[in-house]
Amino acid sequence: MSKNAPIVAELGRAETPEETAARKAEFSKNYRASQNFRNLIAALIVTVAVVAIVIFAVPRGQRVPEPEIDMAGIAQQVESSMDRPVIVPELSDFWRVNDAQLEGGATTVWKITLAPAADDERGFLKIAQAFDTDSTWAPPVLNGFAATDTVSIDGIVWDVYDLPASTDNNVTYAVGTQTGDDYVLLYGARSADSTAKFAESLTPQLEEIEEAK
Repeated sequence: MSKNAPIVAELGRAETPEETAARKAEFSKNYRASQNFRNLIAALIVTVAVVAIVIFAVPRGQRVPEPEIDMAGIAQQVESSMDRPVIVPELSDFWRVNDAQLEGGATTVWKITLAPAADDERGFLKIAQAFDTDSTWAPPVLNGFAATDTVSIDGIVWDVYDLPASTDNNVTYAVGTQTGDDYVLLYGARSADSTAKFAESLTPQLEEIEEAK
């Protein structure tokens, strides 16, 4: 025997099957809407949390530390393999070493690339010790430009290469000198005064190379 449907207070009578179905459908609709709203709020909270982590936890505006190049250690290996002294500049805090390597080819070259350590300083300077060659080695390295003058720096005569700023490798100034059997070239995008100051710091090593020939 079926149980009589309950009396609904608002209606004062029992629901019809149609009214029951409509009530349940409305309840389901409202339930799904509330669940979607909760899910939306949860997603927004997660998104805000991720953004906060990115903003506050991740360092911003800081240079990624570059691996330190052991210029002296590499130079020692080059000296051993070439059986001769090579230039190892004593650097002030102004400079950092970007590269140091022995390059092969028609002429073997010990090359060091320097850049200013400070972010507000511009330019670069390369030191190239070309083994068993002379000044004829330099022009091909400098886009075909030959020396235009000479200058005496700390008692050593250097060839001067004054290049236009439009060169492909951004080199604007260079000086070079014969040291023993090798030709030493300083070239890059630094002023004549800055380059000359660096050249002067190399005098003791240039003299050592000259005496070792």
